[in-house]
Formats: sequence, structure tokens, C-alpha cells
Amino acid sequence: MQSNILAFVLGASLLQQRAELPEILWAWSLLLLGIALGLFRCRQLVIPVVISKIVFWLLFMGIGFFWAAAMAHWRLADSLPHEWERRDIQVIGVVASMPQKDDRSMRFRFDIERVVTEGAVVPKKVALSWYKERQVDSVQKVFPAIKAGERWQLMVRLKQPHGTLNPHGFDYEAWALDRNIRATGYVRVSDDNQRLHPIVQRPSYWVEHIREEIQRRFAARLTDKSYAGILKALATGDQQAIPRDQWQIFTRTGTNHLMAISGLHITMISSMVFACVFWLWRWNRYLALRLPARRAAVMAGLMVAFSYAVLSGFAIPAQRAFCMLAVVAIALWRGQYTSATRVLAWALFWVVLLDPWASIAPGFWLSFGAIAIIMLVTVGRIGKTHWLSDWLRIQWAITLGLIPLLLVLFQQVSLVSPIANAIAIPLVSLVVVPLTLLATIPIFDFMLPVAHGVLSIVMLLLQSLSDMSNVVWQQHAPPMWTIAVAIAGILWLLLPGSFGLGFFAGFPARWLGVIALLPMFLAQPSRPEAGELWLTVLDVGQGLAVVARTEHHALLFDTGPNFGETDSGSRIIVPFLRGEGIRQLDTLIVSHADSDHSGGALSVLEAIPTKRLLSSLYSHHPVQQVVRHKEQCRAGQFWQWDGVYFEMLHPLTQDYANTRLNTNARSCVLKITSIHGSVLLPADIEGKDEQALLARASDKLPATVLIAPHHGSNTSSTAAFLQKVNPSLTIFTMGYQNRYDHPSEVVVARYHNLGNQLLRSDLEGAILVRFANNAWSVASWRRLHRRYWQHNRIE
Repeated sequence: MQSNILAFVLGASLLQQRAELPEILWAWSLLLLGIALGLFRCRQLVIPVVISKIVFWLLFMGIGFFWAAAMAHWRLADSLPHEWERRDIQVIGVVASMPQKDDRSMRFRFDIERVVTEGAVVPKKVALSWYKERQVDSVQKVFPAIKAGERWQLMVRLKQPHGTLNPHGFDYEAWALDRNIRATGYVRVSDDNQRLHPIVQRPSYWVEHIREEIQRRFAARLTDKSYAGILKALATGDQQAIPRDQWQIFTRTGTNHLMAISGLHITMISSMVFACVFWLWRWNRYLALRLPARRAAVMAGLMVAFSYAVLSGFAIPAQRAFCMLAVVAIALWRGQYTSATRVLAWALFWVVLLDPWASIAPGFWLSFGAIAIIMLVTVGRIGKTHWLSDWLRIQWAITLGLIPLLLVLFQQVSLVSPIANAIAIPLVSLVVVPLTLLATIPIFDFMLPVAHGVLSIVMLLLQSLSDMSNVVWQQHAPPMWTIAVAIAGILWLLLPGSFGLGFFAGFPARWLGVIALLPMFLAQPSRPEAGELWLTVLDVGQGLAVVARTEHHALLFDTGPNFGETDSGSRIIVPFLRGEGIRQLDTLIVSHADSDHSGGALSVLEAIPTKRLLSSLYSHHPVQQVVRHKEQCRAGQFWQWDGVYFEMLHPLTQDYANTRLNTNARSCVLKITSIHGSVLLPADIEGKDEQALLARASDKLPATVLIAPHHGSNTSSTAAFLQKVNPSLTIFTMGYQNRYDHPSEVVVARYHNLGNQLLRSDLEGAILVRFANNAWSVASWRRLHRRYWQHNRIE
């Protein structure tokens, strides 16, 4: 049965790799049903066992594939029509999640019950932001008091779920589909916005209301405590409560999994409750005669596991842990023995059955991978060993076994993870989490300071490990074939044998496992050859970030916008540079101070060694403060890398002394020229600056590729300028359905009149341009990495 379950999971996972959903599902379903009935009728025929197993395996794989397809069709059917995007719509619905607040906005999920605006069509599940109003008469506006479970009437503007899409980046649209968020938007200022009911009586809303109340009590009890956010996350699964600098510590020490409600925590708590109930039940003769102590303990442990999983939001690790515990509980209740592999297989089946999109989440692979590794090194081993030896063996196996997954998913591995987890797991799982969970009951909230005190000790130790140099191994994303070879090598290494000084004892030639790991580190990603220029226009939303690479050098032009608590530098640019194997930047150019061009610079400088900064920023700008080698960009600067020529065309030296010029007018304008073609990056210059360039450097303006000035706004891309540049390809960089309506229809018409190819980052994702072999070629990440949930994006 385990092989059939794996086939079902494989089928559901294959569906998530498709660019389009299969049509006419009913026909495929009838075909599968016919095959199943045929197999049932032919069971008594003499069929070779191997053929029978293969046929059943293919049947279950087909069932998994079309189950996932049916679920996807059903979910995608609830969508926002394009004609209702960015229009005022009045709706009535329920606040379905705890509001998440920052300095600028409050975010929450909203279940729409009724549409008030006549004729409007909206999905039932949306995610909304409620922004702070501007200050009026020096009075600071505050957020309205919104709580989970309340029914509200709101005026909203919505758009289809859309996120940036880049190599090695996060796919927001897949994340939104998995969580059934079918539109995103914000609340409009309106006198009709009002609360209708304080609480809607539905279990899911009760849970969110309870989670919010727990957070409120924790915040009141832990005022000014440094790690209050972590305790909130451990109690309610709200990872947004943990500050960014603390997440950095967990990332560097490989302890992220402990700072949220994980399968480990649920299993530990359930086991503790099982042991306590089992011990107490046996002492009461009346209870023991009516229900065996083991069954009572199983019920109690499973109920606590379910409650904790629901409180956490039922994420994949929680789903996996609860499903495994449920399978074990059923076996214990019935007095049957069940193998560890069967438990894991059934947990895998239920997770994918309930959530067919689980396989596209990193947590799915890390969670089930860790459990599979633990089973590999513990189940079925002969002989008894000391508990400390078992613990060290498990820590070593998990650290080694998850390396391929961590490198392919995040391109980094913590080198101190075994030490950090050996310290943190016992203290967090056996002390901090139980005390925190008890504190969710109001009469026990006096335990919170104790939990915080123990957590402070853990954080002190983790901080000291994080502060050490070179504690994280970072590299390029390894090719998939090297991952398969590495996994085979790890399985060979973890075969029965000793894990101490006699590491290679046990099965023969285990050293071959180490050799199998080497390609994962040695196989290098492709790079430009001498004279070639590779250009990647990253999709950063409403902003600009361009990576230019030659044979031995890399340049980053602009760093995209700031998103509030995070920015495009940490979310998009750094993962791309790391995944492509770019270990340092030879030059970073920040064209001007506008946040959509400079917002990610600090994160890039913190993560990636940078030799030189060129910018039009004034000396007091924060980016200028953290760089040693910096210059102002000025017309006439030039350099050459690997046969590729770089020249700055704007601004002039005297432009910095002219206080009447805005930041756009001082934008750095860069021309990159190779023997295969050229590119012009004019940032946010406007019409008058284009005319100045025409007057003094018209011979340097013609280019093969043009990044449209100022995102295609009405203030730029004058006809004379475009005719002089005369590009073969123009790239517009902007956010999807942006509030500025970039690019302007008038401007786009001018480009069309030139007869050149036009691409937009909001529709194409990252745009990859290569200048080689006396020609240029272009590709877009949305087309190369197309998935069915993005089918409405490509026109």
C-alpha cells in the first residue's frame, strides 16, 4: 500500500509542474474509473505480480494527478474578473484572520459573504490591507479596532493575486493559491465602512478570535520583553510576530523550525500528555475498569495534538505531525502493530489529499525529509545504544541528510546547526513550549516570564553562535542531477554502521557516499564567455533592479523598492545573486534616491561583498554611510570588463550643485556596449534630461536594448529621444496594476511606432537578455517557468 500512496503523491506533485491544467476532467475520470473496474474484474485472471503492481501504481498516480487537477479547477474558478480590478466595490464579510500590523498598514484575510455593489463579481476569499490615513491638523490617525471574527461592511479595491517572479525567488501566486487567497487589495476611505457584528459564530472564526486573544494577553504580560514575539509564534503559529533580526539568528544557526509550531513540538506535547494521562488513569480503578488507560491516554494525546495544530493555523509540519499521530493512535486503540514506514506513508497521503499544493512548499520536503531520515537511522537497527549516542546520531543524520534540500531551496546551510539544535531542541521543546502552552490558559499566564527567561538563555547561546564568522555555507543553486546523486550518496552514508571514529564501518565502500556529494558543490552554473554580456532585468514590482554580468565581473544597477518590514534586496536580489553563484559585486549603481530604486540597497550591501558604489545620493544618505569605496556618478566615467565597455552619460558634475533639480533629474544613466549589442539604462530621467543628452551625447544613445525611462511615464520617452536610441527591444519595469498607470498608453504607442519588441516585467517576470554570437536573445521567467496558476498573466 505504501508504494500506491507514493504513486498518488507523485501524481499530485506532477500536476503542480504543469503550465496548463488538463481539460475535460470528467472524461479522464471516466477513463480512470473504467481502468479500475477492469482491474477489479480481472483480479482472478493469472497476471504476473510485477505487471499487476505496475498497473496499480500507474492507476494511483493517475488518481493523484486528477484529484489535484480537480481541486485546482475548483479553486481557480473562484476568481476576480479583469474588468473589476482596481474598481471601488462595497462588500460585506468577516475578518477571517488575526490582523497583522506594521507602521504603515494592517493586513488580514477577509471572507466575503455579500457584494453590495450592483453587478460586481468578486471571489469569496481575499486578502486586504488597511493603510493609515494621512495626518490631518497634526493629529495622528490610527487603525480602526478590527478583530478576527467580526463582520464588516467595507469599500475595497481588488486585483488578481500577483507577485514578482524571478529565478531562485519566492512564488507569491503559488502561495496565495495554496491558502485560497483569490484576490488582494486594500480598504478605501469611506463613511460607509462599519462593523456590523462583533463575532460571527463559526468554528474557524472562533479559533482566530482565540488566537488573537492569546496574543493580546501575551503582549500585555510581556511588555518590553525582547522575545515576546517568539512566544507568540510558539503559541499561535504567527511567525510575523518574530522580528527580522531574530529570524536572522535562527537562519544562521539552522533553528528556524523551532521558532514556530512544528511537528516536533506537537509530537513532544502530545507524548507528554499521553504519559501523564496514562500514569494517572492507571491509579483510578473506576476509570481503568471502564476504559483502558492506554486508550484514554491515546485519546487525550490526540486531542491535545489536534488542538495545538489548529491553534497554529494547521501548517504542513503540523498537518504531518497530527496525521502521523492519528495513524499511531488508531493502531494503539485497535491494539495493532504498525510499521514506521506505514505511519509516514499514511501521513503523506492525508496531507496531500487535503492540500494537493503541499508539495510546492519547502516545508513539505523539509518536514517529511527530516522524519524519513530519522526513521532511516533509528528504525530496525539491531542492538541497544546509549541515549546520548542515539541523539547525536540523529542530529548528525538530519544535518547531513537535509543538505541537498537546503541548497536547492535556499542555497545555504548552517554549519553550526548540529550544535545549535542539540542545545535548543531540549530547552525549547521540553521547557519553553510546554510553559508557553500552559500560559495560553488565563490562570497560568504567570508562567510566561519563566518561559521568557529560559528562552533568553537559549537566545544568548544562539546569538553567540550566530556572531561567529563563516557559520553559514552559501553557494549557487546546484543542478538537479547533482541533487539526485547527492541523495543517493547520503542514503549510502547513513546505512547501518558507526557514526563516531569508525565512521566508514558497517557496509563496505561507504566512502563512495562522500564522493557522490562532490558534484553538488563542484558543478558550476553557466557563465558568460569573453566579450559576452548577460543582462537580467529582475521583476521587483514598481521599481528597477538590473544585473549585468561579463566573464569575470558583475554589476547591479538599482536595487528595487522597500516593502516596509522587508525589501526587494533581501527578498529578490540577494537570492538571485546567490543562486547564480555571484559571490561579490564589482560595482553597485544606485541611480537616485527614490525608494523604488534604492530601497533594497542596504540589504544587498549587508549580504553581498561590494567593491564600489556609484550613485547620485548625497553624503548623508544611509546607503552612503555603509560603503567605504564610493563615488558620485558623473558623465564621462568609463571602464572595461572582459571586452565589455561601460560608460556613464548622466548627470553632469554641476548638476549636484543645482538644488532646483529633483532626484529624477540626477539619475545615473549607464550605457553598456559589447561587440554583440548594447543596452541603455536611463533610470528615471525625464523629458528635459533626454533633450540634454540629445544635445551633448547623441552619438552614444543608440542601443540594442532600452530600459524604458521612468517606467514608461508621460514625463519621459520623448519622440526625439526614442528615435535616436532606436532600440530593437524595450523593457518596461513596473508593478502589476500600479497606481501610477505605468506605462502610459501614449508612450507605449510611441514605442510601437518604432516597430521594436516591447516586454513588461509585470507580465513577463524577470527578463533575461543575452548578447552573444553577434546577436541578442531574450527570454522571460514567466514563460520559462510557467505554471497553470499563472495562466491569466501571459497575453
